[in-house]
Amino acid sequence: MIFLDPDLDADVSRQVTTPRWSTGSAQAVSPRNQRIPSVRTLAGFLRQAQTAVKLRGQVTVLLTTDSAIRRLNRQFRGKNKATDVLSFPAALAGPFKVAGDLAISIPTAQRQASERGHSLSIEIKVLILHGLLHLADYDHEVDTGEMARREQKLRTRLRLPHGLIERTQKGAQA
Repeated sequence: MIFLDPDLDADVSRQVTTPRWSTGSAQAVSPRNQRIPSVRTLAGFLRQAQTAVKLRGQVTVLLTTDSAIRRLNRQFRGKNKATDVLSFPAALAGPFKVAGDLAISIPTAQRQASERGHSLSIEIKVLILHGLLHLADYDHEVDTGEMARREQKLRTRLRLPHGLIERTQKGAQA
């Protein structure tokens, strides 16, 4: 399931364009590749990626703001800064078959997409895949490269560019 944070309304409204045939006043236009993809598009990708990761159970994805993700990061990880994606695995498998939740900062994703020269849609998909791997119990901060190898393999299958782990490793080598 994909949810849009209501606080994104101001940002999302700036992305809506007035049709060329409209007689209404012109609105700010953002590049097409920096628009938030439809919930339907993201839900389809979520299903596809979840199958590829072999992660069972419901996953909820919240598309949110930098300030909201900063609060979550501070509350649950003790880090007082915005980040791109947070993963919250379900505490217990239980009868409800819930795998967990993801939170993605759209402003951070937009910056990262722009820096890497690809669309916001691609960036959100990279973040979803990364988060799903965390929900599947991978942790690049403590493993010996298992998550990075799995992410790389899945990105190839899902036709996605460099993942988060690769970016971090390349930045550390520079």
